[in-house]
Amino acid sequence: MGPERRLCPKPACRACGRVGESHVVIHSQRERYRCRCCGQTFSAIRDTALSCLHHPIALVVTVVTVLAHGCPVQAIVAAFGLDERTVAAWQARAGAQGRRVHAHLIETGRVDLGQVQADELRVRVVGGGVWLATALAVPTRLWLGGVVSAHRDHLLLRALLVHVRRCAAGAGFLLCTDGLAAYATEAVRAFRQAVRTGRA
Repeated sequence: MGPERRLCPKPACRACGRVGESHVVIHSQRERYRCRCCGQTFSAIRDTALSCLHHPIALVVTVVTVLAHGCPVQAIVAAFGLDERTVAAWQARAGAQGRRVHAHLIETGRVDLGQVQADELRVRVVGGGVWLATALAVPTRLWLGGVVSAHRDHLLLRALLVHVRRCAAGAGFLLCTDGLAAYATEAVRAFRQAVRTGRA
């Protein structure tokens, strides 16, 4: 990412949160930047899942990638000689970073949904199972969000449709489900806009 898209990380700086005003410049070729306003230098990976790690970035990216494709943690430990707790910590950091990026880029109310497909999936875990409800925009295959719950009920569907509403640009869209009757009730609750007419 070039310096024109970087933000000064110092909250007290007057340039904090302002993009595209040439406040941030390249400080060194090792991917370090400097803010012209306050003089703060910072790394390109500051406030990401890769910051403050004591392993090569390429190794962390490789481990997270194979985790995302379903590789068991035990296999990664054996293949790369890492501790199981280290792999779990990298996975948690990558998940938190993904959540922040999704909230910043997708859940901003600017996605033209067109058609949304929502479904639930029963996932087996140690000691039982949980329900995973997910939604995606069909035309673009954009994943809009997912919610995990112990029960397949109204609360699960309401939480999922709240994610969809945060993404929607405001235009109407078609919601496709598996026929679960609770979707109709929760869709009305999530997407209705009260019109105050002053009459009963």
